[in-house]
Amino acid sequence: MASSDESAGVMPGGDAPLPGKPMTMGSQLVDKGAQMLQSMKPIKRMQQHVCTFAIYSHDMNRQIQTHHYITRVNQDFLQCAVYDSDDSSARLIGMEYIVSDRIFEALPAEEQKLWHSHAYEIKAGLWVNPGVPEMIQKPELQNLAKSYGKFWCTWQVDRGDRLPLGAAALMMSPQGVNLGMVKPELLKSRDDKYKISSDELKKSRVEIEEPEWINPNADHWKQTGKGFAIDIIPTVMKTRAHFP
Repeated sequence: MASSDESAGVMPGGDAPLPGKPMTMGSQLVDKGAQMLQSMKPIKRMQQHVCTFAIYSHDMNRQIQTHHYITRVNQDFLQCAVYDSDDSSARLIGMEYIVSDRIFEALPAEEQKLWHSHAYEIKAGLWVNPGVPEMIQKPELQNLAKSYGKFWCTWQVDRGDRLPLGAAALMMSPQGVNLGMVKPELLKSRDDKYKISSDELKKSRVEIEEPEWINPNADHWKQTGKGFAIDIIPTVMKTRAHFP
């Protein structure tokens, strides 16, 4: 069993609060002071909130709703902090990097196997910017339909982990075949929350152009039936041969 698939097994899950003492007045004052004095430039560059879904590469029966807070580095590269909800108490569960097809095609073949395509996710109405009219989203969706993502989950909250435990897990994008389909109850829960219809969004996105070609190295499981899992093993540490 790979480390990324091992059950945490050290803490009860459920709705129990995170371990740790309540915030002290001193800590709150430090945070308020830092907030006023520091620029927080990387955080302020987050310009979009996207709600979508992800599937564990090593166990595609496990699907989660995700909330991406996106920073646009440039027109070909986005970086996303991924949370389990859009609440103020949301847990940071991982990160996703999104690149254009132009950048993806320049990656080594073995690296490409860790990435997933976004065309189906966009066209099926799964990827949404809550509260943003579809008309405003359309130009961005056109570009994203031709993009690829690599998403590492570092906190498997869906299995009840109260802390980020164990190895990171590689995540895959939903696809329109067998285990890649999002579970109906998961989709309904999201749609009900935001008062949207994924089916209607799907219809409205018919005109979004699909990529002429999706690199078969992406969505590796579709071609091979196999995912990826990280295993943690002891290793000999590299040391410097000479010190100044």
